[in-house]
Amino acid sequence: MIYLDYAANTPIEKEVLDTYYQATMHYFANPNANHSLGLQAKDIIDQITKKIAEQLHVLPEEIIYTSGASEANNLAIKGVLERYKHRGKHILISPLEHNSILSSLTKMQELGFVVEMLPLKKNGQVDVAQIKSLLKEDTILVSVCSVDSELGIRQPIEEIGKVLKDYKYCFFHSDASQAIGKVAIDYQNVDLVTVAPHKFYGMLGTGILIKKKNVGLKTQIDGGKSTTVFRSGTPELAHIVSIEKALEIAFSKQQERIEYVKKLNYKIVDELKEYPQVLLNHTECSLPHVINISLKGIKATKFAELLDHQGVYVSTKTSCCPAETPSKMIYALFHDRGRALSSFRISLSHLTTEKEIDEFLAIFSQCYKECFGNGKI
Repeated sequence: MIYLDYAANTPIEKEVLDTYYQATMHYFANPNANHSLGLQAKDIIDQITKKIAEQLHVLPEEIIYTSGASEANNLAIKGVLERYKHRGKHILISPLEHNSILSSLTKMQELGFVVEMLPLKKNGQVDVAQIKSLLKEDTILVSVCSVDSELGIRQPIEEIGKVLKDYKYCFFHSDASQAIGKVAIDYQNVDLVTVAPHKFYGMLGTGILIKKKNVGLKTQIDGGKSTTVFRSGTPELAHIVSIEKALEIAFSKQQERIEYVKKLNYKIVDELKEYPQVLLNHTECSLPHVINISLKGIKATKFAELLDHQGVYVSTKTSCCPAETPSKMIYALFHDRGRALSSFRISLSHLTTEKEIDEFLAIFSQCYKECFGNGKI
């Protein structure tokens, strides 16, 4: 098995799983309960939340625990727009956003909100110079992912934040699901940030929405007491403890892991450049963890199926999107439907071995010949 779909999901770090298990066994009382065991569990959550806040450079009260990035994105988008709808109904987003943001905005458009796409430069980054000209008096939200899931392009979040900080009635949201543990980004001027632990070797079913203290939200899950007034539900202590451990490991090993992944990236890209039917889609602004290519005239699903039969697992696009449709992200950058239909993503990890890369390249060559009848240039 050669797993090259780490952008979709990562395996859980053993330390994270051990931490989860120990927390589950020792602190099983409901943290909302008023008896001593419940109060003890609540105290543990408060302590861990302080540690998470320190790691993310925010205040403990700015942490909202969710079931994952999709819920966090829904809460950020719908929560802000419903809370501040009296201020305006204009939204700016990048064309590279996750489906959970696009679907949330589709719902809000039904309520009269207007969504406008920010233009991209050739390198795939949002054109910061044009943001000011697109802002209106009734613009209440700008949402730009820190790193997108298909091209791995690192957006100029800090620059966008500096532009928007002077617009007190416009909030800035960034989905950092693909960024945490891979690249350092300063979120000082970002109002809402989505964090997805399962992208950095944490547990599925966990997530965080950072909501700065100056931001209000309309709740999307109503119910009883929890760690915050903005999201009801029984606090999941073991999940919270596991998030802290995953963050600790990801941040402490971030640089060494990046350097290793870079070496793998260079090796793959150097080889793929030799094939005449291969188009490289990622740009100089893409993180080394993601390599996106298109194969001229071949549907991505067909080639991915050939790889799958050989035990190589890649993604034709973001996992939440329908398989047979063109990649919205590739189309947004290249405006070429054929290229968008034939694209697939290779996503790497520090767990990927050089042997796996050698085997992948050999299998790729075999599948390429099956499709095109020839090999490298």
